[in-house]
This record gives sequence, structure tokens and C-alpha cells, in this order.
Amino acid sequence: MCTMSNENLISVDYEVFGRVQGVFFRKYTQAEGRKLGLVGWVRNTDAGTVQGQLQGPRSQVKEMQEWLKSTGSPKSHVTKSEFKNEKAVDSLEHSSFNVVK
Repeated sequence: MCTMSNENLISVDYEVFGRVQGVFFRKYTQAEGRKLGLVGWVRNTDAGTVQGQLQGPRSQVKEMQEWLKSTGSPKSHVTKSEFKNEKAVDSLEHSSFNVVK
């Protein structure tokens, strides 16, 4: 586990639009978030989007935002990704990266 103390921690909420349900998007998002050492959550919405929160070092969060915008799961088709409520945090509010039902 790499140390995160030397870089600013940020938190950001996200919502991803397009064909993102029924294509393992949440599972891949969780795996990618964990790979980058981020914490947070991801869930499907009734509106057919996927939303959640990312927390971790700024550079890793930015990398995850790019992944959510342009990559996603293999069968997904992302049309738009929105990020809001970005803020600096003193400590991580989640212990891991979870799929929320």
C-alpha cells in the first residue's frame, strides 16, 4: 500500500450517463478505483445512470475521472460524465471502494 500523506486528498461526486447499466460498469468501476488506491462507492440509479463518490490523492482521482469519462467497462458506452462537489478532505471518509445496491 502506498502512502497517501504527502498529497492532497480530495473528494468528488460523479454521475455517468449512457449505456452504463447491465454492462458490469459498477464492478469495473470498483476494480479500477481499488487499483488506483481510491475509496468511495458506486451505484445504479433509477434514471439509468451510475453515480457515486471518489476519494483519494488528487492525481489518482483525476486519473479515475478520465477513466469514467472515456473508458468504463468493456461493453459500456459513456455519453457524458459529470463531476461535482469537489473538495479537499483531511482524511478519507470511506474504508474501501464499494458497490452500493
